[in-house]
Order: sequence, then structure tokens, then C-alpha cells
Amino acid sequence: MPTSTIVILAIYFSFALLELWRSNLFSKDEQTRDDGIVELVSTGVLLTLTQPAILFSAAALMGVIAPQWEGALAGINIIAAIALFLIFDDMTQYFWHRASHSYAWLYNLHRAHHNARYMSIRLVYRNNLFYYMMMPGLWFSGVLIYLGLGWVYAGYIVVKLLVITGAHSDLAWDKPLYKIGWLSPVMWVVERTISTPATHHAHHGRHASDPAVQYKGNFGNLLFFWDVLFGTAKITRTYPESYGVENLPKATLGQQLAWPLFKEGADVEAADETKAATSSAG
Repeated sequence: MPTSTIVILAIYFSFALLELWRSNLFSKDEQTRDDGIVELVSTGVLLTLTQPAILFSAAALMGVIAPQWEGALAGINIIAAIALFLIFDDMTQYFWHRASHSYAWLYNLHRAHHNARYMSIRLVYRNNLFYYMMMPGLWFSGVLIYLGLGWVYAGYIVVKLLVITGAHSDLAWDKPLYKIGWLSPVMWVVERTISTPATHHAHHGRHASDPAVQYKGNFGNLLFFWDVLFGTAKITRTYPESYGVENLPKATLGQQLAWPLFKEGADVEAADETKAATSSAG
């Protein structure tokens, strides 16, 4: 097993143990039977099938289209290599996520992530099965690996998982740090650079009237800087009173996992879905 995989598992299970100890990992407020099923299936399929298949397929396609480029970037500076992943993986994911809250059909692929009425590491990869299949950043990452940057991706994905797991956890690691006066300038930089619990929890907040909520913003995954740069950031150093999206129609298990294959009762036409998706705009 690769070292990066071992580190990733260690990070995830460390956060899981903390949630199990401090906030009950398996029994969140307002959770339903479907929640656990959606999270288990979507996370399992992504990590064991979707992500490996996309990375392999992207490399295979490049081998057909441009076999002469294999390993072409293997010798570039590490800073430049990291920058390529931040742009082609993380920035494209920012725009993919932003589009998911702007277009009705794409929101149907993402809504499972917001159906949960709690925050937890369980939400990190909770999405419709087709959501990640279409994510541009995964395909671009496969191309960069083909170009010789697999050694950088191994470290990059570890850092990314550390940040996004911490941002979704209901154990807000940033909260006590805001209370330390001399750390304030440091936290000012941190919260504008990476996703933190305060900034990402705002994106999952339930009520538009809650001043800590920014449902139509705070889209950043690893870097929150993209929200700052593109004008969608809201920083309050506070946390929503509740989670999930108000006025969002109930989705069935089938719809959460495999819309548009399942169009049971909660299926929403474009205009209605857009209205529901934007009802909590801050």
C-alpha cells in the first residue's frame, strides 16, 4: 500500500475517532436511515471505483492522444508542479462546485451533500455517484499524473484531504484559535487561504436569516482563496445554528445516489429546483 494512502487513512480515521469521542460519529442530530446509506455508498464507490477509474482512464486517453508527452513534466520545479494541481484540480473544483449551486440539473447531482442536517467527516465525499464522474479536476489530475507529476499528487492529495476533512468535521478546530489574541493576524491569513470549519460550515447552514450562513458562496475545497479572489467569500468566525438547506424538497435515497436514473416523488424541474437551491442565499 502506498505511503500516501496510509497517511490518508490515518488522517481520516483520526478525525473519525475524535468525532466518535467528542460528538458521536454514528448518531448525529436529525440524521435519518438514508443518510448513513448515502454516505457509505457514495464514499465507497468514489474511493474504490470512480477515482481510480478516472485517473487510469485519463492516463490511457493521453497515451492514445499524446504518447510523446508521457512524463514530460517529471523534472519541473516542485512549486510549479503544486501550482498546476492547485489550478487544474482545486480551482476547477471551485468552479464545478459553484456551478452546482447555479444550474438546476447539476444541483440535482450535488444536493445529497446538502441533504444532511449535520456536519461531519461523513459528508466529505457524500454526493450523487455521477457528480464525481463528471468532475473536471479528477480528469485533469489524471492528465498531470500521466505527464509525470504522480509524485506530487501523492503529497498534494494528503494535504487536500487533511484540509477538507477538518473543514467538514463538527469539531471546529479553528474555534479556540480565534480566542487567542496574538494569533488573530495568523488566523486572518489562514481563513483566507484554506477552508476552515467556520468558512465551510457557513456553506452548509440551513437558514438564510442566520448571519453565519453563506449558502451561495464559500465554495472552496482546499483553498478558500478562490472565494476571496472571485468574490464569493463570507468570513464571520461564527458557525450556523443548524445545517441542511431550508425549503429544499425531500429527496429519496435513489435520487440522492443516482439522479437522473431515479426520478421518484422529489424530482424537481429546473425552475423549481433553482428556486429551492437559492432560497438560502445569504
